[in-house]
Amino acid sequence: MKKSIILLAAGVLVSLTALAAPAAWYKWKSRLNSEVWCTQISPGDGWVLTSGPYKDAHCKIEGRPGKQ
Repeated sequence: MKKSIILLAAGVLVSLTALAAPAAWYKWKSRLNSEVWCTQISPGDGWVLTSGPYKDAHCKIEGRPGKQ
């Protein structure tokens, strides 16, 4: 009984990961020198989110990855 519950739980987790989409990209601007970076997470203190989300790593295609 315990073995079947564990296998069921593992199967559910594996199937949920198949539905996951990649993270979106955002443009960040430096407060220090106005440099602009396209990253998925904040580069740190001193950076301001300027636009996004984008589907690509060049921040050219607007929208969320995995969405039409």
